[in-house]
Amino acid sequence: MARAVLPLVAADDPADAAPAEGAATGRVRRRLRPALLLVVLVVLVVLVVVAALAWWLLRDPGPAPLSRADVARTVAEGLAAAQAEQRAAPPDAAVVYGTIVPSLVTVTTGRGAGDPGGQDDGSLGTGTVVNADGSVLTALHVVSGGGPITVRFADGTRATATVAEKDPSKDIAVLAVDRLPEVVVPAVLGGGVQVGDAVYPVGNPFGLERTLTAGVVSATGRTVRSQAGTVEDLIQFDAAVNPGSSGGPLVNRDGQVVGVVTALANPGKQSFFVGIGFAVPIANAGGAAGGPAI
Repeated sequence: MARAVLPLVAADDPADAAPAEGAATGRVRRRLRPALLLVVLVVLVVLVVVAALAWWLLRDPGPAPLSRADVARTVAEGLAAAQAEQRAAPPDAAVVYGTIVPSLVTVTTGRGAGDPGGQDDGSLGTGTVVNADGSVLTALHVVSGGGPITVRFADGTRATATVAEKDPSKDIAVLAVDRLPEVVVPAVLGGGVQVGDAVYPVGNPFGLERTLTAGVVSATGRTVRSQAGTVEDLIQFDAAVNPGSSGGPLVNRDGQVVGVVTALANPGKQSFFVGIGFAVPIANAGGAAGGPAI
């Protein structure tokens, strides 16, 4: 009986070792893949950081710092623009005049005291339309001398007036008229004033109708003796007023009536302006004689 003979293979036979070597290589490759990915990721991060740094270093640094010449030029240009804008805008006095003139009234009497200081027998004064009914607010001493009272509105309309209300303690009168102009333009009544505020009396000094002067409030709460007697709580101002200005409006820079001109200081019994005028505050004048509410 024949025996089966098995071939002997050495342990280091190349034919037998090949599969083992392939398996080892596969395991090495599997170990290298995560490390390779990590290296690639690190490289990408480094590239991103380098790119960002390069952008930061090469970016636009912005405008250069201003020099003294640049600052001086900018200031000069801004000042020139502001001056041009100011020149283009109408001055306060022009705005005031355009606002108040349509409400201004010339008041005359057959015999009266048109002098703000009460020193002559003039018959001329000033008033202001203060409501849609055409009521005229003026100084009482303008119309207290007797005789017929005539008012002339800004459009030339003439009317006969009577004293509807009066308050001698405030030297204030409210006139009612028998005829109205086609268009009645009441003035806008303002509030209080303080020392230093710009004010503009408007009236008919010496018969020079619709005259505007300018000044400031010099003091408040003054007490003055005039033809009307002792009048308290007056506004003192330094804008020129003269005979014929009495009863006229004292207007602020917004065109609002803040007072009614009533007197001027007259040392030595002078009947012309010497630098100090007085007005009844509109808060007192408007309701003093039961007239238009403020």
